[in-house]
Amino acid sequence: MIQLKVLSGKKAGTAWVARRFPVRIGRSASAELQVEDSGVWDQHLELHFDPAEGIVLSAQPNALAAVNGEAVQQTVLRNGDAIDIGSLRLQFWLSETRQADLRLREGFTWAAIAAISLGQVGLIYWLLR
Repeated sequence: MIQLKVLSGKKAGTAWVARRFPVRIGRSASAELQVEDSGVWDQHLELHFDPAEGIVLSAQPNALAAVNGEAVQQTVLRNGDAIDIGSLRLQFWLSETRQADLRLREGFTWAAIAAISLGQVGLIYWLLR
């Protein structure tokens, strides 16, 4: 999952997490991240996942987009990249991961280790008699 932090514009200070790809950013109601800032088109840009490259940003033809201050039409994003579209500035981050609760599985593992150890002690005792 990825996270986009809004650094400037009407939604400054908020963070948005993308759970599916592709992610469309723009003014349109069909955009996953809908923004109303000046200079932003209806379907300004799209983020999609390419297994060979990573997260790829693709701007619409003739739409102005810049990554880290350089104008781009298509580029691979890296953690921490700043994206400028119109008067809006976003920062691209990999979102935090949630660790699954493994207490039950760990408890069974330790119980199995204890049972095997007790079994070995019992077998040694039986063989030495």
